[in-house]
Amino acid sequence: MKHLLDLLAAIALLVWGTHLVRTGVLRVFGSNLRQILARSMGNRFKAALSGLGVTALVQSSTATALITASFVGRGLIALPAALAVMLGADIGTSVMAVVFSFDLSWLSPLFIFLGVTLFISRQGSSVGDVGRVLIGLGLMLLALRLVTGSTNVLTQNPAVQLMLESLSSDRMLEILVGATLAVLAYSSLAVVLLSATLALQVVGLDVALGLVLGANLGSGLLAVLTTAKSGISTRQVPLGNLLFKVLGVAIAPWLIPLWLGVAQRWVQDPATLTVLFHLSFNVMVGAVFIGLTHPIARMVERILPLQDGSAALNRPNHLDPSALTTPSLAISCAAREAMHQADVVETMLRGVMTVIKNNDKKLSQELRKLDDTVDQLYSSIKYYLTKISRQQLSEEESRRWTDIISFTINMEQIGDTVERVLLDIEDKKIRKNRTFSDAGMAEIVELHARLLDNLRLGMSVFLNGNVRDAQRLLEEKVRFRDMEREYAATHLERLSDQSLQSMETSSLHIDLISDLKRINSHICSIAYPILDSAGVLAPSRLRQPLSDAARD
Repeated sequence: MKHLLDLLAAIALLVWGTHLVRTGVLRVFGSNLRQILARSMGNRFKAALSGLGVTALVQSSTATALITASFVGRGLIALPAALAVMLGADIGTSVMAVVFSFDLSWLSPLFIFLGVTLFISRQGSSVGDVGRVLIGLGLMLLALRLVTGSTNVLTQNPAVQLMLESLSSDRMLEILVGATLAVLAYSSLAVVLLSATLALQVVGLDVALGLVLGANLGSGLLAVLTTAKSGISTRQVPLGNLLFKVLGVAIAPWLIPLWLGVAQRWVQDPATLTVLFHLSFNVMVGAVFIGLTHPIARMVERILPLQDGSAALNRPNHLDPSALTTPSLAISCAAREAMHQADVVETMLRGVMTVIKNNDKKLSQELRKLDDTVDQLYSSIKYYLTKISRQQLSEEESRRWTDIISFTINMEQIGDTVERVLLDIEDKKIRKNRTFSDAGMAEIVELHARLLDNLRLGMSVFLNGNVRDAQRLLEEKVRFRDMEREYAATHLERLSDQSLQSMETSSLHIDLISDLKRINSHICSIAYPILDSAGVLAPSRLRQPLSDAARD
């Protein structure tokens, strides 16, 4: 029992090592990897090469599938190009399996020592994330050595030897077991490396090759399961990749005897033959299907067709669940959805002036309903952000996470304020058929126009993080406050002149300019995180701290 637990622990360590490498590489190179993929889509062969290179770094074709699927979901690349990327990604995984099949166990202590040193000393930085990658590589090499040692001991047990002698090859069962292990381990690479070790000491070469086929099928199935709740365009990439793998696995068993006849002339070691078969299988699938990406794409589009009619014109939902495995990509998705929330708020704010000028009660009711949309977007973005692992975010990404939360809170509060303003206009102006004086209307129009300008500036500050624009936005807060005070004073002067229109709309006028000032304050709050990060915010608005006597 102890030796079996040792083997299971070694397998778990191998899976954990691949996870550390994948998350570390995505944190250090995530945005660059996305740019490499995005720039290589003009040619299917370049797309396949970029998929190979990215996956060799990430050590997970599933991660590459999720990144590529998110590109298709956002309309950035076409489906055939994305399928070409996945063909290269599968070859990249198999190349790394060949590399890890060599005896590199002597590097394990060095990688772990350097990795822990970098991770602890520079935690939260890019250097610390490089340390995470080194720790993962060291653990993978250590785990492979432990798997070899554990299987050596287990195979010396008479009961285990008797059980192994009774085993016969069942190709379908082997494929099923391999696929199940790949899904459970969230890594086909770990299963292939395990199969190579088992081929050397436990199950034999023929069974190991069946497990490898299953691992390839499992990696395709894993990507399909991971994107099951995403939009149709996002789910098309993993499905197309799974079709490639299904067709490849259907062909490969008939070619295994021919392949073994050639390969065994040059290589006798079962473990090496196992990883070389994994590489040969993916190269074969890539070579056969690289010219069939368009037919497979059309087949996928028939299986998962995009909805026709008005539904096809609906705006995309940027909160892509498949992007959550790549935190930097998920942050970008949340930011895009936050910008849509701001667009809805701007629509509400623009409509306020039309309601005031035309006494349009129907429009007012429609605009108030948009506040439900703003609230729903806020809840969705907040929930999406909570599912992003904060531990996997860099310092800059963590700040961006906070900025998005702050931005959506401000937009939600602006929406609530606009809804109250519209209710006041309905109750105090439209139902009583009252109008503002010409001077009062001019003041409201000017404040409203400045407010829209500030909202657009605030959206730009959120999107670009420009410190100078953030300073301009904060300056607008002071300017707007001064205007509100000035217009409140001039309104009181009109009241003293016994202006009938000013007297009838006095309560609404004062409340309205006060609410516009409150909205402007929420808009200007967008600048605070950017200015705070730049270190240009003063700790207090007071010229100097109050003395103890003054406090008393």
